[in-house]
Amino acid sequence: MIQKLPSNSLEAVGNSLSADEEEVFAFPLSSSQQRLWFLDQLIPNSPIYNIPGVVQFHGRLDRVALEESFNEIVRRHEVLRTTFAMIANGQPVQAVAQVEEDSTLRRHYLLQEIDLSHLSEPNLQLEVQRLAIEEAQRPFNLEQGPLLRVMLLCLAEQEYTLVVTVHHIISDGWSFGVLARELMALYDSFSQGNPSPLPDLPIQYADFALWQQEWLQGELLKSKFAYWQRQLGGSLPVLQLPTDRPRPAVQSFQGARQPFALSSTLSEALKTFARQESATVFITVLAVFKTLLYRYTGQEDILVGSPIANRQRLELEGLMGFFVNTLVLRTDLSGNPTFRQLLARVREVTLEADAHQDVPFEKLVEALQPERELSRNPLFQVAFVITPPMPDLAPPWSYSQLDVDTGTAKFDLTLALEERPDGFIGVFEYSTDLFAADAIARMVGHFQTLLAGILANPDQCIGELPLLTPSEWQQMQSWNQTQADYPQGCIHQLFAEQVEKNPDVVAVVFGEHQLTYRELNTKANQLAHYLQSLGVAPEVLVGICVERSLYTIIGILGIFKAGGAYLPLDPAYPAERLAFMLEDAQVPVLLTQHSLGIERTHSQSLQKTTIVYLDNWEANTDGEKNPASGVTSDNLAYTIYTSGSTGKPKGVLLTHEGLCNLATAQQQLFNLQPNSRVLQFASLSFDASIWEIVMAWVAGATLVLAQRDDLLPGTTLLKLLRDQRIAIVTLPPSVLAVLPVEELPDLQTIIVAGEACPPELVKRWAPGRRFFNAYGPTESTVCATVAECTLDDKKLPIGYPIANTQVYILDANLQPVPVGVPGEIYIAGVGLARGYLNRPELTAEKFIFRKAEGREAEEQGGLGAPSGDKGERGAGGEFITQHSALTTQHLQERLYKTGDLARYLPDGNIEYLGRIDNQVKIRGFRIELGEIEAVLSQHPDVREAIAMAREDIPGEKRLVAYIVSKQTPKRVPYESECLAQLDGYGTVKLETEDISIGGACLIGVPEMPAAQPLRLCLTLPGVSGARWFSGKIAWQQGNRAGIQFQVTPSEQGILNQSVEYLLKTGGFLKVLQRMTVENLRSFLKQKLPDYMVPSSFVFLNALPQTPNGKVDRKALPAPENLRPQLDKTYTAPQTEIEQAIASVWQQVLQVDKVGLYDNFFDLGGHSLRMAQVHTQLCEVLQQKVSMVELFQYPTISALAKHLSQDEAQLAFANSHQRANKQKEALHLQKQKMQRKKQNG
Repeated sequence: MIQKLPSNSLEAVGNSLSADEEEVFAFPLSSSQQRLWFLDQLIPNSPIYNIPGVVQFHGRLDRVALEESFNEIVRRHEVLRTTFAMIANGQPVQAVAQVEEDSTLRRHYLLQEIDLSHLSEPNLQLEVQRLAIEEAQRPFNLEQGPLLRVMLLCLAEQEYTLVVTVHHIISDGWSFGVLARELMALYDSFSQGNPSPLPDLPIQYADFALWQQEWLQGELLKSKFAYWQRQLGGSLPVLQLPTDRPRPAVQSFQGARQPFALSSTLSEALKTFARQESATVFITVLAVFKTLLYRYTGQEDILVGSPIANRQRLELEGLMGFFVNTLVLRTDLSGNPTFRQLLARVREVTLEADAHQDVPFEKLVEALQPERELSRNPLFQVAFVITPPMPDLAPPWSYSQLDVDTGTAKFDLTLALEERPDGFIGVFEYSTDLFAADAIARMVGHFQTLLAGILANPDQCIGELPLLTPSEWQQMQSWNQTQADYPQGCIHQLFAEQVEKNPDVVAVVFGEHQLTYRELNTKANQLAHYLQSLGVAPEVLVGICVERSLYTIIGILGIFKAGGAYLPLDPAYPAERLAFMLEDAQVPVLLTQHSLGIERTHSQSLQKTTIVYLDNWEANTDGEKNPASGVTSDNLAYTIYTSGSTGKPKGVLLTHEGLCNLATAQQQLFNLQPNSRVLQFASLSFDASIWEIVMAWVAGATLVLAQRDDLLPGTTLLKLLRDQRIAIVTLPPSVLAVLPVEELPDLQTIIVAGEACPPELVKRWAPGRRFFNAYGPTESTVCATVAECTLDDKKLPIGYPIANTQVYILDANLQPVPVGVPGEIYIAGVGLARGYLNRPELTAEKFIFRKAEGREAEEQGGLGAPSGDKGERGAGGEFITQHSALTTQHLQERLYKTGDLARYLPDGNIEYLGRIDNQVKIRGFRIELGEIEAVLSQHPDVREAIAMAREDIPGEKRLVAYIVSKQTPKRVPYESECLAQLDGYGTVKLETEDISIGGACLIGVPEMPAAQPLRLCLTLPGVSGARWFSGKIAWQQGNRAGIQFQVTPSEQGILNQSVEYLLKTGGFLKVLQRMTVENLRSFLKQKLPDYMVPSSFVFLNALPQTPNGKVDRKALPAPENLRPQLDKTYTAPQTEIEQAIASVWQQVLQVDKVGLYDNFFDLGGHSLRMAQVHTQLCEVLQQKVSMVELFQYPTISALAKHLSQDEAQLAFANSHQRANKQKEALHLQKQKMQRKKQNG
């Protein structure tokens, strides 16, 4: 029992105040009050913890009785006469004013009366609402008080509204009910001239606060606290609700409210279901709310905070004050349980938490020490509260239905529910820092839909319960209504149409060489006939490994016309990667060039392959007509190898049907014309290349090819765009970012693809032209969605599905997610690949079937065979039928699982959010980090490896590898290690008596390579282990690694005492082998293409781990801006030009110093950074430097020497020119003098 404290237990704050003031006594704050006081110090003058309440009075009002009633309430409840102060020791206290006379009561609350009787509806109610909100949002001063305000609004002669506002630090929801009941009883008695009918209170709030402080020191607390340690100990998940705005660094607590009401039918069904399940309405709705949060976040470990009255003792029920405690209710939602199963879990957790409710929330936070951030609440970020029905007030009093918004939010999101006679009403209170009003309005609809679905079928799994409203279903279906006609044929047949329409238009340009559509068609036909003689036919894969040239386009078109499918093989790829692709694909025919020598480097892989050298192939003039191949739109068109998570690339199988649909969609989207000039920028092994090729073919446009050096990002590429009058270009955003902004009057359309595009690029490049953002994996025939961007876009969406393509955003249970909620992109439609070459299991994993109602059915078990012809075609494909939009259900249900995370915007645009898995996009290249990790792990000296993409500098995304060497120090107990060395290995006895005092003994192993681990254990006869290291030097290692140690005399004593202790507690530290960046980079370049080689390497002793033992990627450190560990020793730049180059490199590469012989690419450089170096060097040196020169001379030494020679040659040329001019002047002067003499 809590007892009334004796008067001598009250501690006065200083002396009594002057006679006309009350005496004030100080008490400690309760735990709950301490938290609110701290928040008020942190965010002063905030109304976040104001509690507004509204009651109505109908009849003739006795104002004197009303004031006396409030006086009596303030007299009865000391907490209403409380303010808060800081005493000398820095601790806050609650200062309670002692009342001697009734005249002093009035100063402890404000009573304001406002006459609104002159207003009529609807202005009257609007003004009542405005005043109530204004009052609720007016902050209190905890130090000065008063903390209770009353506003009396006179609406008419016998109509009044009473707005009562009190600070939460002295009140709670229960307290408002106490106040309302006491006000009604007191007013009824005082208005009739009677005394107070209420008995004196047995205790006051200060008594409770003191009792709580004593109880918190007791043994009972420990037993109750043990439960919370089990429930909340360790790392706690943070609820990742999708937000409309980025989370601010510091919460502002600004908020808004979205009210709603459940129908009476739904309300009754809810109460009936709760009774049947032996659960309260609170537990049932909490389970519904957690299901909603699960569907919004996909998280299976969810914590929700909920207030509890915390008035378990009878003497507290009639007391005003801040008693409420907060319980953290943690629920496991894993395994996709049915709602009935989840309800049982929630009930168990709630009942256990209720049994341990005495532990104050503040003490939990203090003891558990969760990671604290000013941006969010500790332990939980979302709250749920259900208010029991308020007892009816006797006339003339009644509760008002007015909803008063304080404009604040205590948490990210709070769901509050209250039972009314006609059903439940609810409100979502939300942080306006994070959420938009329309998003919360949609959430209300989802909550109600979910609740109705649960009550209709509680045995349905929570991941499959209905969430979207009917209108949302219809809206999402309309966004995927993309059916459109497209040619039902093959891509080379579309090319043949342009040969007929525009035979003399230039089809392809490469440097000074070009071919018209007629000429290209002829050469391709000749090649096709030859390929057919070699056995090329439909479904036959033909390799093509050539440098950029006209042969590229002739080869691809010839393969198409022969009926085959092409496999691009980049000659720049490492030999090992090319060997794998050739072995995996087993191409019977390979098109290449003599100069590449692929037949020599890959003779083993090409034993059964016929090699055709395009640079030495004699065309047969008899084969100029279109060959008949029997190829259909269902047949294979090409295979592209993409990065694979297992360490090996995977071949994606694409058909002609997808290509024809893509080409038709391009023509409609980009308004392609026969006079358009399209740049072929992408590497042939990247699927963007076929995007560029068919874009030109379908419109009869000109495709412009260029040498690799001419496509280098920066001024080189800019010159190409200008000189070749390019009208349409597709570039990765990172390439466009380093392109100097200059006038390009011919450039009409820019398409960015391959990676996220910052809005700044749109602002820079969109004026005066069209700007598109395209998205699509290789498995969807290059492109799935396109967005036309505007200057107003703050974030660039990836747009809407292209023709005959459906894009679904689904959760882990293949259910569509609402607008604004992240989910995985799944793609359906005619562009879907068949699957992966020779990878049936991976195909089954990535290409799935989904039932019409939205659930996964059986998975595809392998590569689907071509389903046959779908239209009449001529032998040469010259007649192409138009295929109506596919509407058959089975095709729309076949989905490709992209692994990309996205969400719908309200207008149906799709916003790309990143990757779900371990795949990234760097400079437009799709990279599986797992493949890099797998290759790194093959290095003989690598124990563990992690690869990740980092963006430590905004807009600068780079690959970073984290390496743990096999020679990383491993701790071994030193006693057992010594014994093992002595027992199991050779022992050498040294005749130490032969060494004179002050002499030295060299111990070494000459055959050991430098920096290899070598452990040496010394035992000294007659000397105890405790004195092994008591001498000046225990052992000395040769300086083989360039590392020097020096122990000063003052440090020697500390070393003597500490070494043995460190050995006992930590064990031996093995020698760390010196692994270099160059060594690793060289190893990777033998197996991976350049774009997959990390730009930075970080060496760690161990990878950081989460509490459950997984690698903690978030804890991996950013690469330091230091010169990486290279084989070459550092040599400082000396000359002025060397220092200038080094300064530019340091700035661009973000490293602290650059050595004279350091390689630009070993320091993390790549082509985009090279473009930045190029621009800055030209400015700094005031000298023209080409991009090619930067690639040719990748070290400061080489580049400086080359540029200095240029300067010297220029100086020599200038001096030579001056000398010639002087000679010429002297010659002229001599001639002039001779003429003078002759004339004289």
